[in-house]
Amino acid sequence: MRGNEMSGELESAPRHVPVMLAEVMECLSPEPGDVMVDGTVGCGGHATAIRDALGESGLLIGLDRDPAMAEAARRRLESARGARTETVAGNFSEIDMHLKRTIGRRANGILLDLGFASPQVDAAERGFSYRADGPLDMRMTSDEGVSAEEWINRVPEKELADVLYRCGDERHSRRIARAIVRARQASRIRRTGELAEIIRRAVPGGPRRHHPARRSFQAIRIHVNREMEHLDVFLRKLPDVLAPGGRCVVVSYHSHEDRRVKNAFLEGAREGVYERLTRKPLRPSPEEKAINPRARSAKLRAVRRVTGEAGT
Repeated sequence: MRGNEMSGELESAPRHVPVMLAEVMECLSPEPGDVMVDGTVGCGGHATAIRDALGESGLLIGLDRDPAMAEAARRRLESARGARTETVAGNFSEIDMHLKRTIGRRANGILLDLGFASPQVDAAERGFSYRADGPLDMRMTSDEGVSAEEWINRVPEKELADVLYRCGDERHSRRIARAIVRARQASRIRRTGELAEIIRRAVPGGPRRHHPARRSFQAIRIHVNREMEHLDVFLRKLPDVLAPGGRCVVVSYHSHEDRRVKNAFLEGAREGVYERLTRKPLRPSPEEKAINPRARSAKLRAVRRVTGEAGT
């Protein structure tokens, strides 16, 4: 499917609900004239609120690794008056390059919401969903890296089990990996429905809150898209792209993301680079969890840049 066709479908899909919007805006604290970066612009929910707070003198740079999401966000953000917006397909791990290209200065605020937008998850043809059958792809861009199908059908069993455990907190990782290897020996695994059924049969029965394939699909998506590597690069660059007094807000959804953010912010605070704005992660309210179940695992951490140069 071409990018413009996909972006049109995303725009016509049910509106994605931005997670912890009030908390994000309070911690990010955008002001008129600021330069703000939404590094995971998605459907533009957070970005719209940020743009509205910047006034006509501000600039909002929206990045999204998924070209279809970036295009849909661009159309939404440019449809109303307010701050100037620059929305491009790009990875937040390259934030320094994008800032240099668009404005040539550091940002006053940066947001990362590491969750997936609802239209991405729900689109069967993207291969992210364990509930809807589709091609086993899971790549954010179709020309980047190997697909989940390629990886699943060739990865050694031990490596597969390690990824399921490390990136998905899947306690049945060895059992699931063994079942996947056994299934692919009979025939190549090509569809999300096939993989979800293999995992369902491999996981012991009993009462469950979630689909048994949820954690495995998350882990495979994270690995295929090298999400943790890109997050690590961003966190290393952050002190050099955030202006003195600038703020960074990161919303994460599983322990490995949150641990990386926590450790980077703690280390920066010890070195005098950051002031932590959240001693403990903020969590969604019970009311928000009831309205938006996808917010249930969200954790928000925020810092303010203290010094002008890293380590000074």
